[in-house]
Amino acid sequence: MNVKLSVVICSYNPKKDYLIKAIESLSSQSLSVKEWELIIVDNNSTQPLSEWVDFKWHPNAILVLETQPGLSHARIKGVLAAKGELIVFVDDDNILEKTYLEKSLLFHKKNLFVGCFGGKSLPIFETNPPEWFSKIGINLGCQDFGDEPYISNYSNTNFVFQEYPSLAPIGTGMVIQKKAFLKYLNEVKSSDTRLSLGRKGKSLTSGEDNDIILTIIAHGYEIAYLPELLVHHLIPSTRLSFKYLKKMAYESNRSWVKVLSLHSINPWKPISSYTLKLREIKAYFKGKAWLSKANYINWKGACGKFKGLSEL
Repeated sequence: MNVKLSVVICSYNPKKDYLIKAIESLSSQSLSVKEWELIIVDNNSTQPLSEWVDFKWHPNAILVLETQPGLSHARIKGVLAAKGELIVFVDDDNILEKTYLEKSLLFHKKNLFVGCFGGKSLPIFETNPPEWFSKIGINLGCQDFGDEPYISNYSNTNFVFQEYPSLAPIGTGMVIQKKAFLKYLNEVKSSDTRLSLGRKGKSLTSGEDNDIILTIIAHGYEIAYLPELLVHHLIPSTRLSFKYLKKMAYESNRSWVKVLSLHSINPWKPISSYTLKLREIKAYFKGKAWLSKANYINWKGACGKFKGLSEL
């Protein structure tokens, strides 16, 4: 079997109906199963995925176990098991349009210099978002950069980062060349700091994808945005709760500062941990955090940024 593409699903205690829908979307892909493989990584779920996940419809599918917690470790496990030259990361709450794999492989064949690319990720909300949700700037793993395709121009060996690249792929439906991911792996495998940037258990740290993008660009790869690639992201009601969103604002900003610093594009100076509380109090009043849930969540984001800067 000539495997050209590997789909890697990393999962830890998933919502069963969501993971089932994600796998069903893969079973209806237009790309022949002879050309791609399915790798499901169980990141040590309480109930092993092997007990209930059905992937027998795919002739070249495997389920592997990664006991070390964290998305970074699960992804590494999946990529190292992959036979394809192209990796598609599918979260356990992602529903791919039926041409996603076919179009990804076709684009790759014509653009071998593009190391990583993605497309539109549109939300399917279990419940309607609160009216203040649009005011907090949290995308919950969704993006829509419009209908024009984009390929970066970072191949210049003298390229120096000034800021995080616009239109960069996100983890939802991320497509990456295996050899590009291995460049990233070679850098991070001995760094606990960088390996901790991805999700782990109930932690909402979310800097791993950004670290991957910046690393492979530094190795001479382009990135791209392809609006024809469409993935629907299932969003449970719990991710729209005030409790969840304030935690995400804090932890994502904290990790964001660390990623930018690792790649020398952090526009803010480190701060002393002794000034942390004072800065938080000042930001609380400046942002009028008591007036609304949106203000409070935005304040928690600022606190996360301060915490990250104090840890540099």
